[in-house]
Amino acid sequence: MTPPGDDLELARVALVTGANHGIGAATAMALANAGVDVVITYLRLDDPVAPGTPDDYGRQRASGADDVLGAIDELRGRAIAIEADLLDASLVPHLFERAERELGPVEILVNNASGWVADTFTSTGTDRIGRTLAAVSPVTIDRNLGVDARGGALMIAEFARRHIRRGAGWGRIVSLTSGGPQGFPEEVSYGAAKSALENYTMSAAAELAAYGITANIVYPPVTDTGWVTDAVRELVARSREHGRIAAPAEVAEVITWLCSDAARLVTGSIIRLR
Repeated sequence: MTPPGDDLELARVALVTGANHGIGAATAMALANAGVDVVITYLRLDDPVAPGTPDDYGRQRASGADDVLGAIDELRGRAIAIEADLLDASLVPHLFERAERELGPVEILVNNASGWVADTFTSTGTDRIGRTLAAVSPVTIDRNLGVDARGGALMIAEFARRHIRRGAGWGRIVSLTSGGPQGFPEEVSYGAAKSALENYTMSAAAELAAYGITANIVYPPVTDTGWVTDAVRELVARSREHGRIAAPAEVAEVITWLCSDAARLVTGSIIRLR
């Protein structure tokens, strides 16, 4: 959590995408607890939950943002929620316009929303933990890259355009990633989309530094956002790559710190959590 008296107590305004559950919701609440006014975007999804995934995960993905708004209200924070499908590029300016109209100019952008669909180049029907895999197709490519890469890039572009136009001198961008440059087997389009988002964010760090904006990437460990099962826990326990399973609030603490003045010298970094 941000220490009392830090700059986040100055009623900054944050826009957090995909914040009706999981890391996004935890980040919205952590920022609100630090005194930030928060704009939450979300999209209710009714996709079939993969076999072996807890039913509650499907409920979370299909939920609105009322629970998050209620939690922020209990913290005496200010927040609004907007349902938005980031595949629709025309919605991006409207998100910022509504934020400005109801809370003020957006100074913190957290790119958390994901169009995640697991896909593969092979004929394998399920992944290592029994979840259904789709074949790579225009649908899986467009959904993953459309939300994570194109959607994230357009959010950064709109954030930067408005920041520069109003002559602001302080801003924060944090994007969430997964996978890596060596590929992401069994989640190949998702991995490609996150790699693109990393590149966009690193470009933002270089191009926008002169305007007082920092831009960083957070790479969470396996995080229990409701989809973790005993099979996942066993996989993580056997793996040398994965450290442990994190709670969303733990990841949110790091994101909140990156949005604080204490992190003013940190930009252009990919922070991998373990």
